[in-house]
Amino acid sequence: MNYTSLLYAVLSMGGMGLFFSILITLANKKLHVEEDPRIELVGDLLPGANCGSCGSAGCANFAENLVGGKSQLNDCPVCGAEAAATIAKILGVEVESGVRQVAIVMCQGGTGAVKKKADYDGIKTCIGATFVSGGERACAYGCIGLGDCVTVCPFDAIHMNAKGIPVVDRVKCTGCGNCVSACPRNVIELHPISHHVFVLCRNEDSGKNSRAVCSAACIGCKICEKAVDGVGFTVENNLAIVDHSKYTKELVLPTEKCPTKCIVIVGEADEV
Repeated sequence: MNYTSLLYAVLSMGGMGLFFSILITLANKKLHVEEDPRIELVGDLLPGANCGSCGSAGCANFAENLVGGKSQLNDCPVCGAEAAATIAKILGVEVESGVRQVAIVMCQGGTGAVKKKADYDGIKTCIGATFVSGGERACAYGCIGLGDCVTVCPFDAIHMNAKGIPVVDRVKCTGCGNCVSACPRNVIELHPISHHVFVLCRNEDSGKNSRAVCSAACIGCKICEKAVDGVGFTVENNLAIVDHSKYTKELVLPTEKCPTKCIVIVGEADEV
C-alpha cells in the first residue's frame, strides 16, 4: 500500500473541506439578512390557527407580510381585538375595526326531512360524494351531510347534529371561511353577526318538486313576501330571499306563516 498517496488524498480532501467551510461561512455572513424583531413579536400575538383566510401561508408568513407592509391587520378575521390593538401599537398603525362575520348553514334537510334516493357507499367526504350522484340525499341543492366543513374548521366551531346537518357555534366561529370553501354545494355562507333572519334553503326547483324531496324546503309560495308587502322578503327563482338592508327588528316577520318553517330567527349565541 502506498501510504504517501493515501496521506496525500486525505490531506487533499480535508483541505477542500476546510476551504468550502470557510467559503460557506463567509457567504453566510455576507448574504445574511437580519430579521426584523417585530416579526416574532407579531407572530406570538397571532392566533396560530394557520387557517389561511388572510391569504398568507400561515400565521408566521402573515406576520412577515404585516411587518413588510404587504398585508393589512384586518386581513385576519381571527385576531382578537386586544391582540390586534397590541400588534397595531408594535407596527405603529391604526386598527380598522371590521364587522364580525360568522358562518351559517343554509339547509335543514337532514334525516327525517330530506328523502333518501340511494345508499351511498363511496368515499365519506362531501367532495367525494359529488362524483357519485351527489351522495344519498334526494335534494340536489342541499347539504350532503358528510362533514367536510367540520374537518376543515380549525376552531371546533362546527359539528354535525343528530340529523346529519352541520351546525355552527356562532360564539366560536371566527368567520375564517374555510367551511364555505369546503362545501361543494355552497350551502354555507358568511354573514355579519348582526344578521338574525334567514331562509335556510337553497332549492330553486318548483314548489311541487322541492317539497317532494324535502319537507323543510322553501316552496316559493310567496306567503312571506305578501305578509310584509315585499319589504325585507322577496321570492326569486322559487326561493325566498331576505333583504338584510331592508329588514329591521320592527318588521313583523312571517316566520309563523311559513308552511315549511324554513324561515328562522337566529340569536348571536345560537347554533345554526
